[in-house]
Formats: sequence, C-alpha cells, structure tokens
Amino acid sequence: MIKPYTAVGLIPTVRGIRTRADIGHNLEHLSHLVKAASWLSSLDLPVRLIAIPEGALQGFNDEVLDLDHVQFARECAIDIPGKETEELGKIARSNNAFIMAQAKARHPEIKDRFFNVGFILNPEGEVILQHYKVSPLFPVEHSVCPHDILDWWIERYGRNLDAFWPVIDTEIGRLGIMMANEGSYPENARALAMNGAEVVYRASYPHPATGNEMFEIQSRARALDNNMYVVAPNMGTYYLHAEDNTAIDTFGGRSFIINYKGQIVGRQEYGAGSTYVAGVIDIEALRDHRARAQWDNWMKDLRTELYQLLYEQPIYPKNLYLDREPMKHAEYREKVIQKQIDLMHERGVWVKPER
Repeated sequence: MIKPYTAVGLIPTVRGIRTRADIGHNLEHLSHLVKAASWLSSLDLPVRLIAIPEGALQGFNDEVLDLDHVQFARECAIDIPGKETEELGKIARSNNAFIMAQAKARHPEIKDRFFNVGFILNPEGEVILQHYKVSPLFPVEHSVCPHDILDWWIERYGRNLDAFWPVIDTEIGRLGIMMANEGSYPENARALAMNGAEVVYRASYPHPATGNEMFEIQSRARALDNNMYVVAPNMGTYYLHAEDNTAIDTFGGRSFIINYKGQIVGRQEYGAGSTYVAGVIDIEALRDHRARAQWDNWMKDLRTELYQLLYEQPIYPKNLYLDREPMKHAEYREKVIQKQIDLMHERGVWVKPER
C-alpha cells in the first residue's frame, strides 16, 4: 500500500545562461528553495516528490534571443546523467524524495543537436526516466523533438508508448512527464495514461496564457480526462542573464497540484519571486476510483476503432530536422506555421476568415 504523501512544486527565480557553467547559480538557488519548501510542506505529510519546473536550470534564452541551435547545443545544453543531475541527486538524497525536472540536453548519439528532456531522479539520486519532449512550443522553441527525426527515432527506440511517453513504476506510484506545451495537446496526457501513469509532471507555461487560465484549464482537464494527478508548478521571476537587475514575472504565477478528478489540491497564485506549491497525493484513492467507478473512470470506455479515424491523414510534417538544424523564428513562421494553416483550410477543416 502506498500511503498518502505531499508533493511539492518549486517556483524558483531563474537567471538565463550564456554557458553551461552559469547553471551553477540556478542550482544553488534551487538548493536553498527546496529546504524551505520541503520543511514547511512536510508538517502535514512527508514530502516524497519534488517537481522543479521547466526552465529552472537554464532559463529560456535560446528561445527568447533566437539563438543559434548548434552553438547552444555545444555551449549550454547538458548531458543526462551529468554534473547537473548529480547536484539534483544530492537534493533527492537529503530529502528522501523523488525529483522531477527538465533541461535542454544533448543526445549521446546525435551531434550538435539538443532536445528538451524531462527526467526523474529516485531518492538515491539516480536518473530513472528520461522523456524527450514531443510537442515543443513550436513558434519559438529551438529544441529537436522525436517527431522531427521520427524515422531515426523509431529505428533506434521502436514504435511504442515507451519510446515517446515513458512511465516509471515507483514506490510512490507510476510517474510520467508532460512538459509545458505538451499539455496543450490531450493526446500526450492520454498516451501517458494508457502507459499506466498516475502522477504526471506538467510545467511551465508563460503569461498571458497563465493569467487567462489556459494553463489551469488544460492541466485540470488532462487530470480529469485520465484520472491522474498533475503536478504543475510554474516558474518564478526571470532575469535574462546572471548579472541582470531587471526582474520580470514572465510566467504569471498560477501553480497547481491537481487530483484525479480535476480538483485543485494545491494552489499558489504568486509568481513574482521564489515560492512553492504543495498538495497531497493519494495513489490508493486514485486506484480505487479507477477500479470501482462506473462512469467517470473514462478510459475503460474508449472506442478506439472510431478514434483512429481522426489521425489517418498526417498533419504536422515528420522528420522536419532529420537532415538540418532547427529553424529560427522567422523562417519557421514562413515555412511551417503558414503552411500548416493553409493545410487546414485546404482540407476544409477550418473556414477561411472573410477579411
């Protein structure tokens, strides 16, 4: 039996990096923040899970400044495992907790490319899961994703759920990762749930989307639709560089922990600084609901033969970066975004506006 426990989502201040060495400042900040967050949050139930939001190690300067992909891969991306995960492993060991986190990272077999990788550490500080983001924030994010090199990825890892949406079975439940914009697509949450996920990481999301409730609506819907917990901490104050004095609340707060019925069990509205969100995870209650409910344990009723019709025609182009580096912002708008909008109009899925 898995006893109820507390999950903590950190909401850290972050400073954008110019080199990999700059990550050290953000790691030091996280080590201080987690002490306060875990100590106070454990006054209810023990903290067994700590979620560190996307961007907490490196910031988003590769996106904000439209940086060259190859240069960022060589100078700023990390290796997993590596010295950064070793530092996070110390936090895991000192708190006897699992850690969910994210970084822009290199693949050991692909030169001069970086991916957006979510990962999980166990309480011994070992990396036990890596998830390569399959839905980057497409207009601005420079990360390569598995679909961008799909033929290579399938040849290397296979065509199965574990190759794209891995889940790890642990002493605190089955854990999976759905980063940021991945949660904007219901299919990613459903894939994790179909692979057995019970607690899913979903961070971070920028303002004005957070302030206009998109982050909350999506996260609660993904939890409710799939009867799983969603741990969704957002980022705190953003500084463009380590020495910068201009503090910007880029993300707009709104951090949540959401239960398997879509109810918020942990909320933190504040985002202009460093703070945290905490809530109770009850895996046995989730499992009991899935086993005994007659209606709202939805997945048992999936009519898969019908839903397959939705995806018979491809939409977003596969293998986009199989033979080239990711595009910068302007080129992507021209060569991808507009073509995708035209495709939806040509197929009659969308009606062109009259203007």
